[in-house]
Amino acid sequence: MLRASFKPKVYREIEIEGSKSLSALAEAIIMAFDFEFDHAFGYYSDVKNPYSHKGERYELFADMEDGDSDAGSVERTTVAQVFGAPGKKMLFVFDYGDDWRFMIEAKATGEMAPKTRYPRLVTSVGTAPEQYPDDDED
Repeated sequence: MLRASFKPKVYREIEIEGSKSLSALAEAIIMAFDFEFDHAFGYYSDVKNPYSHKGERYELFADMEDGDSDAGSVERTTVAQVFGAPGKKMLFVFDYGDDWRFMIEAKATGEMAPKTRYPRLVTSVGTAPEQYPDDDED
């Protein structure tokens, strides 16, 4: 189980198969916050300065044809490869323009339950922000 925190009191806990890609995890996170999955994203171990090119980095740009990234692949890297042990944390940045930042933490690992569809939202705490707030103030 992974916890995706937007703010300390706004988070979602998601169960996903360890064999799924980081791209599949990104989609599950974005859907859990009721966002549209329509922008580039990446995962960064340097949570304070994700663009420092230090530590582990996985970016969608690494999978794009003519992509300009020396980061790891989000399509070929699995959830288990990155979040294989409880306590592992990475910053997930979605939509580099709006710079949505989510702290991702592995909370637990376990067996898949039979006849259960994954990924699945286990816990939802707090109200998610609007991805595209209406800027028209009347």
